[in-house]
Amino acid sequence: MNSSTHSSTLPLFDRSLVVPAILDAFKKLAPQVQVRNPVMFVVYVGSILTTLLWLEALFGKGEAPPLFILAISLWLWFTLLFANFAEALAEGRSKAQAASLRGIKKSVLARRLAGPRRDAAVTSVQASELRRDDHYLVEAGEVVAADGEVIEGVASVDESAITGESAPVIRESGGDFSSVTGGTRVLSDWLVVRVTANPGESFLDRMIAMVEGAKRQKTPNEIALTILLVALTLVLLLATVTLLPFSIFSVAVAKAGVPISITALVALLVCLIPTTIGGLLSAIGVAGMGRMLLANVIAKSGRAVEAAGDVDVLLLDKTGTITLGNRQAAQFYAAPGVPEAELAATARIASLADETPEGRSIVLLANKLLGEPDAEPDAPVVLVPFSAHTRMSGVDIGQRALRKGAVDAIERHIVAAGGRFPGAVRKLADDVARRGSTPLVVSDGAVALGVVELKDIVKPGIKERFAELRRMGIRTVMITGDNRLTAAAIAAEAGVDDFLAEATPEAKLQLIRDTQAEGRMVAMTGDGTNDAPALAQADVAVAMNSGTQAAKEAGNMVDLDSNPTKLIEVVAIGKQMLITRGSLTTFSIANDVAKYFAIIPAAFAVTYPQLQVLDVMRLHSPESAILSAVIFNALIIIALIPLALRGVAYRALGAAALLRRNLLLYGLGGLVIPFAGIKAIDVCMVLCHLV
Repeated sequence: MNSSTHSSTLPLFDRSLVVPAILDAFKKLAPQVQVRNPVMFVVYVGSILTTLLWLEALFGKGEAPPLFILAISLWLWFTLLFANFAEALAEGRSKAQAASLRGIKKSVLARRLAGPRRDAAVTSVQASELRRDDHYLVEAGEVVAADGEVIEGVASVDESAITGESAPVIRESGGDFSSVTGGTRVLSDWLVVRVTANPGESFLDRMIAMVEGAKRQKTPNEIALTILLVALTLVLLLATVTLLPFSIFSVAVAKAGVPISITALVALLVCLIPTTIGGLLSAIGVAGMGRMLLANVIAKSGRAVEAAGDVDVLLLDKTGTITLGNRQAAQFYAAPGVPEAELAATARIASLADETPEGRSIVLLANKLLGEPDAEPDAPVVLVPFSAHTRMSGVDIGQRALRKGAVDAIERHIVAAGGRFPGAVRKLADDVARRGSTPLVVSDGAVALGVVELKDIVKPGIKERFAELRRMGIRTVMITGDNRLTAAAIAAEAGVDDFLAEATPEAKLQLIRDTQAEGRMVAMTGDGTNDAPALAQADVAVAMNSGTQAAKEAGNMVDLDSNPTKLIEVVAIGKQMLITRGSLTTFSIANDVAKYFAIIPAAFAVTYPQLQVLDVMRLHSPESAILSAVIFNALIIIALIPLALRGVAYRALGAAALLRRNLLLYGLGGLVIPFAGIKAIDVCMVLCHLV
């Protein structure tokens, strides 16, 4: 991405982000904020309790030395602040991104039209006065006043303010490139635009709301993990509460030692509950959406990002995604008894009004073979545009119906006109398809004249990317309007797992439903109105920003770069978020083990000397042991903030391999690091004469 507008490019701990995050960390100490995170709310209550115990020890008889209680209390507050800081930093990056997007919004004048034509009466109004279904005119050098669909005209548009890409794009009426976004600038020509959103409901407004991390809702997996963490916290809370009467009873029976202090119990509880993942969970989710924005993809919810991580089937359009697109006419193959010149001339006339790259290439190939046409047809010409249902286009000249299109579409057209589709033409089409090219049949009325070969090229490196997805356990399905033979040849060359040929909007929708019925999560991309039903059905639907408004409304993500291959990157980011959450959860649970060995001997060894065997770290004193565990518990949160925000390094591995890697790296690491960390803190406090 070549964007300078997104704050995601800022360093992780940039001063402009850190200072507000520190202030927000203190603001988040409000009870109504803390109660949203049950794990950290327990730490919050413990912090208040130890603060009161310190005041009691300071002004009266305390259960422990005031300095010890104060140290525990301060580090519990730091634990809360570090967790708040992680969340505030993630939210701050999203808010900075939103602020950069707000900078795109401008107060501009719009030329509202009385009707849907350029020659309609014009009234100058503020852009904020435009309403849905209004029409306005925008010309070269002017800013697009509001989101809309182009209904007349064609123009070059600079969308760099949104996409960050300097290359202008073409927007025109009809087709899949008719959508314009408020805040972009027209570079040439003019457009008549129909407004598709009221003020405050524009695409840019929705983008700003989407990236506001503070408004992010918890995803189903996050809710499930929160429930697990709450359950663990409750179990440990009950276990810790029972230790006080047990300690009092044990001291009374043994007539030795002193009961465990409430301060020590609070420290034990805070160290044993999963505070690490509890403090970082929200930051991980917010950062996941931030990483999507860094890839120039706007996720409409955290749920969409998470779903991307669970995807196991990818539906990908052939043209422009798997292949380079812009198929070029390479050869004319005339039917037996038909001169090649007649085929070329008919194909050229049928393509004169076809402004697609394929149509223009047919005209160029015919001109190369026949020379420039001498004159326009005498009879009136009626254009027949291409549609997803007919899958053919052409012109009507008087009584002649000249068509070009897919083999089965032209065959139905010829049969409907009373003719018979010749087997020789089908054989020509099959031969073209076997070479991986696309056959386009040309007909004049009920007569098939031959085949035009359109060549498409598979993108370099795409086969290796599909192999990578396969290693991740993701099945790839190529969707194309080509016939089965062409689709099979391209699919084999690209290395996809399956394909859907001669795809219609209904066929795409049915494929998604059938796949979901098997319990699979489906992702797809689309840019046209005919993609909207399938996008609405898919679990992860990435709409192209260059596409129609219907497609963008149906998708749960919008790719600002309009790059169909971005779907692969979207899945990788989603999986990275899930892997990060799983890795830090594993680490959080594993690092509690060392704290048992630190605090339990310190708290109970006086009463039960046998427990001294658990002091494997040989810590200096009970006070230093408890304090070291609490300090480590706080510091590990801030140490893991970069990992939570950047995400665990993603590798294309299967679920079993990822599980083994997580257990080895974060499970074993979670066991070993706290032993070393707690011992190091204990030694430092002794050397500094703090204990």
